[in-house]
Amino acid sequence: MNAPHIDPELLAQAERLGISVAGMSETQLRLHLQKVDPAGAEERARRWAEDNAEAIADHNARIARRGLISDHFRKW
Repeated sequence: MNAPHIDPELLAQAERLGISVAGMSETQLRLHLQKVDPAGAEERARRWAEDNAEAIADHNARIARRGLISDHFRKW
């Protein structure tokens, strides 16, 4: 059975902090790292937003043009 894939950046951060990742899923590791190294989590989030800025802008523009798929369910 293959071990679940965990983002190598998370693994490197855990190793730097001396955290054992045995038995942790990526989600569990992310949550743990947010608690013990919030600055590192914020830096990862900032880089992710920067790396994905173009896709986020395209998505927001599409939503502005077409609306959301769920708009017809809204009662307000």
